[in-house]
Amino acid sequence: MKNTLILGTQWGDEGKGKVTHYLARQADVVARYSGGNNAGHTVVIGTETYKLHQIPSGIFFERCDCMMGNGMVVDVRVLLEEIEGLQARGISMERLKISYLAHVIMPYHLVLDGVSEARRGEQSLGTTRRGIGPAYSDKVARNGIRVMDLLDADSLRELITFNLRDKAHALADVALQPDPMVRDYLALGERLRPYIDDTSYLLHQRWKAGKSILFEGAQGALLDVDLGTYPFVTSSNSGPGYAGAGLGISPKAVDCVLGVVKAYTTRVGTGPFPTELEDATGERLRKQGGEFGTTTGRPRRCGWLDLVALEAACRVHGVDALAITKLDVLGGFDPLRVCTAYRHAGKTLERFPLSAKVLAECEPVYEDVPGWSDTISDVRRWNDLPRAAQEYLAFIERRLGIPVELVSWGAEEDRTLVREGAAVGR
Repeated sequence: MKNTLILGTQWGDEGKGKVTHYLARQADVVARYSGGNNAGHTVVIGTETYKLHQIPSGIFFERCDCMMGNGMVVDVRVLLEEIEGLQARGISMERLKISYLAHVIMPYHLVLDGVSEARRGEQSLGTTRRGIGPAYSDKVARNGIRVMDLLDADSLRELITFNLRDKAHALADVALQPDPMVRDYLALGERLRPYIDDTSYLLHQRWKAGKSILFEGAQGALLDVDLGTYPFVTSSNSGPGYAGAGLGISPKAVDCVLGVVKAYTTRVGTGPFPTELEDATGERLRKQGGEFGTTTGRPRRCGWLDLVALEAACRVHGVDALAITKLDVLGGFDPLRVCTAYRHAGKTLERFPLSAKVLAECEPVYEDVPGWSDTISDVRRWNDLPRAAQEYLAFIERRLGIPVELVSWGAEEDRTLVREGAAVGR
């Protein structure tokens, strides 16, 4: 199988976890390169549902090594709970490895996240308040605590003492003392020790040995801190350009970028969303799609598919093929509406604006395409999809100039189709 990078091409929640899990059965390695436990991937195996927050989605396959790269920020306490929860359900963690260089989300990061959002008031960013942004801020400011520091008492004490003193004003209302925190995190580090390794070296070895690798992204292209709808973005780079830096491997290791696209569009939190439907249709999409966050449980904002935003994401990040998820949710909507341009200040825009302020002022220009009422739950061949569903996929292909190679509906593994002759999974 080609070394494939799984990229969410919208505002996250596209179904990357299911797609990664589906392809991981043929992979030797699944490596995650960014984000933290603000991301959530849901995997359904038979009658069992698993919700992953930091552990790569390949953990359910015995042949598959799972690596958490240096580009991630790790909530160690939550990670250990996730590990122990999976172990209690019979899932082996022997193949899980965490980079020495990954940064750690500390208790004061969660406090600072909440303080920052509260201060913004009506201009809040809608973060998950998991401490992701403050942890990345400390990383860039060179004040961060890395996984390796949890194994070094002197280093950990020095870093925690400095950070609590440095942030004392913002933490004035919270009783955080260095000594108990040092003891707690040294103990957590010991529990995590069996999983800590030089993941950059291990991944390079696998690559040079010809092993197949899945690169697992988090969030979505439109949440990328550089290229997304700033400031309504995550605090890391979610695109494939960061995979090399976030895993310590040459970007040449990526052979193919698979863009995961929900058949409609959703967004969690605040920020501009031109195709959002704040009516009965949007509520119906939310209900039929079960649109509630894996990590937070927050209801997702729902709207029609936005090809202007999708084109920008695919162009910027070099998407080679598309995986369309939740196609079944559109069943019964007729016609289907697809945004193919924006109207702004009396002009038609066919290119995604760089300014979030401008985007918030845009109105969608729609093209209507036929819907379908046939169920697709029992479909097992591409040509058995309803004709209108096939035409909907073909419409997307023509507009983007990118082939749709995988289609998914529902949460179950077997509700996935790979197109005959597709490069995905080969």
